Amino acid sequence: MSFESLPEGWRVWNEEPSGRAILVYRPDVFGSGDLPDECLPTIYLTNGARNARPGSGQYATEEWHVVLFLEPEVEAVSETYESREAGAAGAVDVAERFVAGEVDYRGAYQVPREDYFTRLDEFVGGEEPA
Repeated sequence: MSFESLPEGWRVWNEEPSGRAILVYRPDVFGSGDLPDECLPTIYLTNGARNARPGSGQYATEEWHVVLFLEPEVEAVSETYESREAGAAGAVDVAERFVAGEVDYRGAYQVPREDYFTRLDEFVGGEEPA
């Protein structure tokens, strides 16, 4: 399964032979200093264990997890699927929902970043900024 149907702005950052994949949103904007680099929206597709203990992610499970991170410790979406194919479709769905403005990225933060949210609003939920 590949990710040809990703919505505008999303890119495959890495797709491993084991099936894991990393998708990123607008690395051209986040990597340019226009938006904070650490806030690069990233979707992980993995069958690694989701336990909180260190190193647990290296152990494969029968489930596939799709997680949208807004920063390394800020999760906006976390879903589980029974197969890699379903997980990949789920990852594309999360990307589509994000671009459409259907993901509450403000609600995922404990400490608001209002200037960042205002700027990000220009990229999601409608037309891209000029």
